[in-house]
Parts: sequence; structure tokens; C-alpha cells
Amino acid sequence: MMMLRLLEFLFALLIPVFPSLPWSTDILESKGPGTVLQTFLFNCSSYMPTLELLSVKPPTSFFNKPSLQGQKGLYRGKVTLSSSARLDALAVNYYELQLRYTCGNFVVDGSFFVHVLRDPGRIHCTGAFASPAGEFIYVPETVTPGALLYTLLLPGLGGQRAQMNITSAQDPPVFPGPFSIDEHGLLRAPSQGLRGQAQKTFQLQILVSLGKSQRCKGMLTVKVLPAPPSHVSFLKKAQSITIAEDLVPGSEVVQVQARGLNLLYEIISPRPSPLYSIGQADGVVRTTAPLDLVRVQGAVVTKLQVKAFERLRPWASAVSDLTVIVRAVNQRPPRCHPALLVTQIPETALEGTVLDTLTCVDPDSAGAPLDYQLRFHSPPDSASLRLRGRTLEVNATLDCDAPGACFQHLASILVSDGGQPQMTGQVWVPQVISLTAKWSPAEVPVLVMVTPVNEFSPSCMPHTFRVREDAGPYTLLGSIVGTDVDHPRNSLEYHISGGLSTFAVDRLSGELHLLGPLDYEQQRLYRIVILLIDHSQDWDLNSHRSGSCTITIEVEVSSTMTPLIVTDVEAFWKPEPWFVVVLTATGAVLLLALGWLLGRILRRLAQSLQAPSKPARAQLLNSIQGSRGSIERQMEAPSMEMSKQHFDGRAQDVCNFSEAPVVPDDDPDLVLSQLFGEGKGDGGKGRAPLIFQLHQ
Repeated sequence: MMMLRLLEFLFALLIPVFPSLPWSTDILESKGPGTVLQTFLFNCSSYMPTLELLSVKPPTSFFNKPSLQGQKGLYRGKVTLSSSARLDALAVNYYELQLRYTCGNFVVDGSFFVHVLRDPGRIHCTGAFASPAGEFIYVPETVTPGALLYTLLLPGLGGQRAQMNITSAQDPPVFPGPFSIDEHGLLRAPSQGLRGQAQKTFQLQILVSLGKSQRCKGMLTVKVLPAPPSHVSFLKKAQSITIAEDLVPGSEVVQVQARGLNLLYEIISPRPSPLYSIGQADGVVRTTAPLDLVRVQGAVVTKLQVKAFERLRPWASAVSDLTVIVRAVNQRPPRCHPALLVTQIPETALEGTVLDTLTCVDPDSAGAPLDYQLRFHSPPDSASLRLRGRTLEVNATLDCDAPGACFQHLASILVSDGGQPQMTGQVWVPQVISLTAKWSPAEVPVLVMVTPVNEFSPSCMPHTFRVREDAGPYTLLGSIVGTDVDHPRNSLEYHISGGLSTFAVDRLSGELHLLGPLDYEQQRLYRIVILLIDHSQDWDLNSHRSGSCTITIEVEVSSTMTPLIVTDVEAFWKPEPWFVVVLTATGAVLLLALGWLLGRILRRLAQSLQAPSKPARAQLLNSIQGSRGSIERQMEAPSMEMSKQHFDGRAQDVCNFSEAPVVPDDDPDLVLSQLFGEGKGDGGKGRAPLIFQLHQ
């Protein structure tokens, strides 16, 4: 997954704005204004890009300025035909548009070719033939009967056979005989010739039909002239011209010259001419299409026949032979496959390990031999890679255990062809991806990633630590130093083998600490095994190596007595919350019951406070006096025995227990005033409290 994301990022950085320039497109001549010729996609996230039309060859106003629309860094550009576009494959069938794309400081120029094709399903009458005045031709009266006088060429007709008819009247008194025109547009003289018709004019209206829906018409005027001697001749009857194949459409090939008055020029063979055209007035022969010898068959040698004739006397003419030879030009550098080479190898790859094999071709000459050279850039004397023919191999060990060793190998493969001028293409071979690296469109990036391998196991030296037996917990005994030569160095973890609880080692730093108490009399020597595990030293994060060493710990005597700490644990009862709630509710109910009982007792006492009868009072007094002796005897008894006696409900005088009356427990109507007698201690002026003894 990581490699896929890396590849996507590289493609986003390294694909040029115009990956296949020069671009080309084919379009029918019948296409009108607003037709989209090409759509381009651009990626520009930090700036507002622009797409410009710098030039058009041959110059024309048929193309609009490119439009560019988009958002969030993705833009779409379009090239369309303008409102004035009137394409004609017979006039010009190739246009070259020079475009420029700008994204901030990044500028790319490229060519865009438009190939105009004949539209076999469309005809239209153009030029002077379709004008109100019509086309004029001049023929001598000495013309051969049935001779070819004129060829009607209509754009879009191509090799199709259209029906052509002369619709105007051709009466014998006026015409020497009927003119004829066939399906190829060849107008011929009458079968009896034109002798005796000098200074006469014949108007021919011609109707052209293709199928049921397409037709056009025009006027052709034939003027018959006397036939004076011809004075037209070429300066060179035949000539041969050699041109380079990299000429753009519209380039001048040669200018033919002839002697005569008011001359016009035309190519009569081949007709029509797919690669060349001639200026009707100046006789300049120009290219009309790219002369790519690889793509255009038969373009190496073209034989042309050029005719020069007088404007007013077309029969006064001369013919010259012109041979055009196209010379091959080394235009394009070699192209290599794959266009982007990304490979990954471990640092332990052996010498001779194949990274990839390049397949390069010369677009100008398929099958031509190519030369491959390996050039180193950083460091310039590196010998990590080698090129054996077209195969890139490992030449020496790719050690990643030194800092920065995996990030310093940069090379390029230079591919040269044998053409003139010699063209070269470069294949960059950086061994680590650099986000700031840039390659020109002619270079093929090759990225080689060398991944680290965990080759060596960690190790540490045996060591002896000494510690006093009175050392406290977490005392630092020392540090264990482990080593590992894999890069990054010393990426280790430390562990105690066996899980000894008396000592502990820090997992990252290797510091050894004391955890528990030491006793010299019980154990004087400890030997523990420290386990070392490395990490983060391999492309595979789960790859680990381990090592170990033995550490000896010696205890020394300590004379200081350590105070004994006694811990006393005091237990206490903490009831559950529900028990507290139940106890509180129970106490509240009990208090309510006691209150209710006390209220009943108070109501009974209130009833007893009413005035009692004298016999009852005397009886109570006698009872109290009679029981004085018994109360005194009870007070003198031992306290342990009184605790065993039952309370009988009798009232006793706290001042004089001998006179305390005994209240009978079977008289509920005894009032409270009867329970109080006149005490002797207060002279009969007060009341003495009584002690009740309830008899059961």
C-alpha cells in the first residue's frame, strides 16, 4: 500500500502538462464555428493557470483563444473554431497551433496540429463559380473538338461521383454545338470544335447534385478568342529540389518562373496534390502537410507537373516538371519503455542483481541501433550500479548501515541515436525519491529504493555492579550499554530474562535499578541475564533480532541497623448505608410509641389528681407508716441483693424510708395527692418524694 501511494505521488509530480505533445487531431472541413478541437486537463493547485494561443501557421483567424475553466486545482482547457472558420481541405489541410500553459513559474510550450479532412458527405459551390458573375474561361477558336476546357473542383466531393448537368439552353443557332460536363466536373468543347466562334461568349449554368438533398449551382462563361501564337515558356524545363522533412505546413519549397504576359500557375499532376500547392499568381510551391517520412508513405519523392498560362488566353501555356525529394531529419530523441521505472531492493542485494531492462526505440528510424551510457551524479565516483547493455544491475553492495548511505546514489542513463544531428534521451536513476526533483519532458525517471535490512544481532559486555545491603528501593546500580551496527544505531530495548523481582531495567535507557531489600547474610551475589531486542532497522517492522549478556551484582556489608517499623492496623465497624436507614426508622417508631405511652400515663395521673375521700387517705397513711421498717431493712441489705429484688411499686420517702407508704397496686383510682404524706423532716410544711415499689 505504501508503494502504491508513492507511485501515485510520483505520477502527479512527474507527468508533464502536455504528456504527448506535439498533439494532433483530424477534423472534417464541414465543421463550423464553435466546434471543439481538443480538450486538455491540467493540475495547478497553488496558482491560477493560463492557456494561450501564441501563433497559427499558416496565419488564420479560424481558431478562438483557448478557454480554461476549473476549480480546486483541476482545470480543463478547450480549443475551438471561431465564428469566421471556413475550413477548406483543398486550400489548406494542415494548421499548426503553438500553445503555452503557465502555472505560477512553471511554463510549458507545445504544438497542436489540426488536420482538415475532405467531407465526403458535403458539397458546396465556392469561389468565382458560385458568384453572381460566375467563372470566366478563355479558349482559342483553334481548340481541338471535344478537348478539355475546364475542371470544376468542389470541396467535399472527393472521389464521389456527383451528377453535373448544364441547365442553360444550348440552341444550335447560337451555340456551335452543346458543351458537355461529366460526373468528375470535366467540361469539354463541342464535338465540332469552336472554329469560326472567335469573339463569342457562351454562358453555361451548371447544376451539381449529390443524392437527393445536396445540390449547388453556378455560372461558367466561355469566351472564344482568336488564337495568336503562344509566347509562354519556363526558364527551367525540369528541376529537382531537396527539402528537409521537418518543414512545417506552409513552408516555401521553390518558386517556378515562366516568360509571358499576365501569367497564372497551377499544378496539373497529381491532381489534387496532397502535399504541395502553388501560388496562382507568384508560382511559389509550398508544403500543405507535415512531411513525416515515417507516417506519410510516398513522401520521399514527389513528381509535380506545373502549368503556366496567360490569364486572358488560357490556351497560351507551358508545362514544367518539378521533382521534390524529402530528406530525413533526426527530429526526436529516443523513447524508452517503461516511461517511469520504480523498483525496490534490499541493501543485501548481491552483485549482478537485475533492477530492470530498458526498451528504447528511435521514432525517426525504427530498428536503428542505440547507444547506452550510465552517468553518476551524486557521488560522482559511485560504483553502486552498472549498465550491461540495456540492463541496469547492482554493481556493489548497497550498505544502509552508515548514516545517509541509502540516500546518496544518483545516476542517469543517456540513450543516443545515430542520426544527424544526434539526439539523446536521459533516464534518471535516483535511489531515493526526492520530492523536489524535476525532470524535463525528454527524460524518463527511474527510481531505485534501497530498503534497510536488519542484518546484525545486538550485544552487550558482561559487567559487575556493587551495592550496599542497606540501599533503598529504586537505587540506580548502573547502566547497561548495548550496541547494534544496523542503522539507525543502537535502537534497542532492554529486558531482564526470567523476570527477577529484586532488580529492574529501564526498557529504553538500560538503567539497572534495585527494587527489593538486600541481605548480605542470605545472598551475597546475584547473576542476571539482560536480554537485548533491536527494532526499526528493517523495511519489515516485525523483523527483530536479540542478544544477551550476564550482569553480576555483589552485595557489601553495611553496619548501620535499620529500624524496625511495626504497623498496627486498627479495625473499626462501618455499617452499610441500608442498616443506618433501618436503624433510624426503627428509633423513630420507638419514640412515637413511648410518646403515646407517656401520654396515656399522664392522662391517668390527671384523673388521679381529683380530691380523694378521707378514709382512703387515712388508709394510705397507715400503709406508709407500716412499711417504714421494711424499707429501712431493705436499704441496709447488700447492694448485690438489691439488684436481684424486684421493684414492687411502693413509694419510699428519700428522707425517711421508714415512713414510706405502700401503695396498693389494685386501686387504679388513687389520686396523686394521696401518694404524698407529711414528712417529719420538713415539719409538716412540705411534701417529700416517694419511692414506688410495684408488687407483681
